[in-house]
Amino acid sequence: MPRDADWQDRIPDHARAYLSGRTLDEVECVVADLSGIARGKAMPATKFAKQERFFLPASIFQQTIAGDWADDGDAAFTEPDMILRPDLSTTRALPWTADWTVQVIHDMEGQDGTPMPVAPRNVLKRVVSLYEARGWTPVVAPEMEFYLVARNTDPAQAVVPPMGRSGRRAAARQAYSMSAVDEYGPVIDDIYDFAEAMGLEIDGILQEGGSGQVELNLAHGDPVALADDLFCFKRMIREAALRHDMHATFMAKPIQDEPGSAMHLHHSVVDADGRNIFTAPDGTETPQFLHFIGGMQRHLPQVIAILAPYVNSYRRYVRDFAAPVNLQWGRDNRTTGLRVPVSDAAAKRIENRIAGMDVNPYLAIAASLATGYLGLVNETPPAPQFTGDAYSSEEDLPRELGAALDLFEAATEIHEVLHPHFASIYAAVKRMEYGAFLQEISPWEREHLLLNV
Repeated sequence: MPRDADWQDRIPDHARAYLSGRTLDEVECVVADLSGIARGKAMPATKFAKQERFFLPASIFQQTIAGDWADDGDAAFTEPDMILRPDLSTTRALPWTADWTVQVIHDMEGQDGTPMPVAPRNVLKRVVSLYEARGWTPVVAPEMEFYLVARNTDPAQAVVPPMGRSGRRAAARQAYSMSAVDEYGPVIDDIYDFAEAMGLEIDGILQEGGSGQVELNLAHGDPVALADDLFCFKRMIREAALRHDMHATFMAKPIQDEPGSAMHLHHSVVDADGRNIFTAPDGTETPQFLHFIGGMQRHLPQVIAILAPYVNSYRRYVRDFAAPVNLQWGRDNRTTGLRVPVSDAAAKRIENRIAGMDVNPYLAIAASLATGYLGLVNETPPAPQFTGDAYSSEEDLPRELGAALDLFEAATEIHEVLHPHFASIYAAVKRMEYGAFLQEISPWEREHLLLNV
C-alpha cells in the first residue's frame, strides 16, 4: 500500500513510462458504482503517497442513475464509510487532463476488513473465486459497441449522427466500411493514442451498422482485468469524442430506427493445466461445453435485469435488427442469443450476445459467468442446437425492466452466486429507477393521446 514516494515503483510499466521525466500532480481514487459510473476523490500525489486507505460512504451503491437514493433497510440513513484500498496494478494515465494525472481503481472493504459484497468489482471477484474453488479459470473476451453522435445538450431533442470530415452526417448501413470509419478518423486516432498511454490493448476497431456506430474488440483474458479495462475505456472514449465536438454514447438504443449497441461476451474456461474444458483431447466438444450453454439458457432470463439494466435497454431487442430476442444456441449463427463462433479446438468458446453496452462491465461479466457456472455445477443440459433463422423462434427474454426485475428477485440460486446482499440492493435501486421512469410523460404520448383519446 502506498506510504511514501516509492509507491510509483510498483505501478505498471505503461504508467511509469507516461510519467518518465515528469512530476505526478494528481491521483484519482475511483470505484465503479452499480451503474458503472466512476466515483471517488482526487488528491495531490503527495497526499496519496502518505495514505494507505481512503474512505467513501457505502451509500454510493444505493444511488440511482438519476441521483436518487434507494433504501435497502440497512443503515441507509447513517451512511457509514467503507474503506478503499488502492490496487496499484490498475494505475493508468489520464492523458486528456491538463496536468499529469493517474487513476487508481480501489477495492472496497467494510470497516471490519471484509469485502463489500455490493461493490461491483467484488461481485465479479466472488464469481471468479467460485470457479477457482473447482479448479477452473474463466476466460472472457468482450466486444464494445458505441455511437459517436453530434453534441446533444437538450434531452428533449433526438440524438443525431455526427458530422464527418466530408461535411455529411455519418451514414447508416455501412458495416465494415473503411470509408465510414475514416469520416471520424481523428476521434479514432485519439482513442488509439489514449489507449496506448493508458496501457489498454485494442484488438481491433470497425464500423458497425448504425450511423456513427463503432465496434471495438478486446483480446481475451482475465475477467476482472478486462472489466477494469472496459470501465476505463468508457470514460476514455467519451473524452476522445469531446475533443472533437462530439459525444460518445453507450446507451443501448440512442437513435430511433438504428441498431442498438451490444457488449458481446465470449466465454471459455480452462483447467489447472491451462486446457480448455470445452474441448476433449480428441478435439470434440465436452459435456461441460453443453452444460455451460444449458446454464446460460436456464438462468440468463433471471439476470436480464443486469444485462439490460435500464428501460431503454429493451428497445434494443427487436427482431431482425442485429439483436437477439431468444436464448437459442447455434454454431456460427448470429440470429441466436448464444453463438458458437468458428474457432480451432483450443479456442472453443460461447458468445453471449444478450448484454447491451449500457451495462456495468463488472456486473455483466459476473452475471454471465454465474449462469454458466450454475450450468457446470448442476450439469444442466441445453436445448437442441438451433439451425436456421432463430428470429423465427419464440422470444425468451423479458421485454421490459419490470418483468426482468420480477425474475431477478425470485432467482435465489443466482443470488447465492452473486451475493444476496448485492441482489437486494441492486433490485431496490432498479425498482426506484423504473418507478421514476413510469412517472415521465413522453412526447409520443402527448402527440397521439392528448387530443385523440
